[in-house]
Amino acid sequence: MARRWRFGLVGCGRGSAYGHLIYHHPACEIAAICDRDPEALARHQQEVRLPDDRCFTEYREMLASQPTLDAVVIGTPIPVHAEQAVAALEAGIHVMSEVTAAHTVEGCRRIVEAVRASGCLYMLAENTIYRPLFREWEKLVWEGRLGEVIYAEADYLHPIPELLRNSKTGERRWRAERPPVHYCSHSLGPLLYLMKDRVVRAMAVGQGERILPGVGVGAVDVQVAVFETARGAIIKMTRTQVAPRHPPVHYYHLQGTRGFVETDRRGAGFTGGRQRGLLYVGGEMEQAEEVEWPEMDPCVPEWAALGGHGSSDYSTFVAFLQALESGERPVLDEIRAWDLTVPGLVAAESAARGGEWRGVPPPPGSEEPDQRRRDEGGK
Repeated sequence: MARRWRFGLVGCGRGSAYGHLIYHHPACEIAAICDRDPEALARHQQEVRLPDDRCFTEYREMLASQPTLDAVVIGTPIPVHAEQAVAALEAGIHVMSEVTAAHTVEGCRRIVEAVRASGCLYMLAENTIYRPLFREWEKLVWEGRLGEVIYAEADYLHPIPELLRNSKTGERRWRAERPPVHYCSHSLGPLLYLMKDRVVRAMAVGQGERILPGVGVGAVDVQVAVFETARGAIIKMTRTQVAPRHPPVHYYHLQGTRGFVETDRRGAGFTGGRQRGLLYVGGEMEQAEEVEWPEMDPCVPEWAALGGHGSSDYSTFVAFLQALESGERPVLDEIRAWDLTVPGLVAAESAARGGEWRGVPPPPGSEEPDQRRRDEGGK
């Protein structure tokens, strides 16, 4: 009989997307859920049909419950990610955590050390990497058709004013304390993965608060960060959480020595679930050609859409499940989690200091083997 993996889910808001996928996957079962909000807990309990004794408002009680959990999916606010990931790892439980890994460099360090001490697997649920369009970009970059990537852009413009402050009560929410450039993994994730690279220096600017004044650093109008990578490439990232942009957009651009590829700035919502863009490959075409990529992988089951974000949430979860079944470290392990989180933390420090360049430290004690893993595509 094939093994069924017992999952615990903490955070029944965003985390419920993965809860639906686990519920429908034949190799998995939801063994417990946890949320401090009794109403959110009750809603998801009904959706996944769990008895009361498998539902918790205290996370550590869920970790200690019986039957023992194999893995947890963390879908809670970022300031508690490190604490909750470390607690699970110390309990001998594998972890898949929503982005970003932590809100401090110290939190990221604790995660790396807890993984090494526990022998358990950790995966960052950075779903943009699993968008179908980046499977196509893999071929372009890794087969060398674009040449060496020397420059990249990644803009994430997503107004979320209600998630910063409740407009009715004036209550400030946790995201009000998160500088826009902190939330960098959706931007850096696919670029660094494709480039097999990591950031070594960062700087950022942006401190104005004209759109939503007096709320906190999360309501800075816009921040622009520039990153330098170990291979000498330059990445520019623009982030806003308040500037009007409807619909919100992810924009990506890779410039190589032989060509370039980029998405358009409208997003898949304008074109029936397909992301459009431009591609130019020197020696293969005279000028850039229009191209498009689907948001749904045609090979996934119908229920895969329950996760959201096209098929990328499903593909993210399947990658974690495959790591559990094989025992091999996932592509987005604790090292890549560091690579996709710490640059944003450093960039935010730069913006607060007026835009000075600051070094981005490598993961503790792991430079040589992790550079090899990047050279191999993280696999």
